[in-house]
Amino acid sequence: MNNDTFEETFDKDDVLVEVSRFDGLSEAPETPETGLAILAERVERLARLGEYLARENQDLREQLAELQAERDALFDKNEQSRARIEAMIVRLRSLEQTS
Repeated sequence: MNNDTFEETFDKDDVLVEVSRFDGLSEAPETPETGLAILAERVERLARLGEYLARENQDLREQLAELQAERDALFDKNEQSRARIEAMIVRLRSLEQTS
């Protein structure tokens, strides 16, 4: 399932509300079957949340790696520019001294 489809069928807020209701598990359900069905639904929602968070974490790690590579490339470019500017300054000073 791709991320777009998953996000369309997955409501993080809904799952988080369900997770926060785990404190209410001590409440006696009407029947054991009802309680088991509720618990099964909560487990399913937690499993989907875990899958979603794992994919989101992987996406963020990939974005971080791309940004770090871009930062490193920009740093190298900046250092090359700095070296060229310093070389120009040295040449200008030497031209100034010879005039």
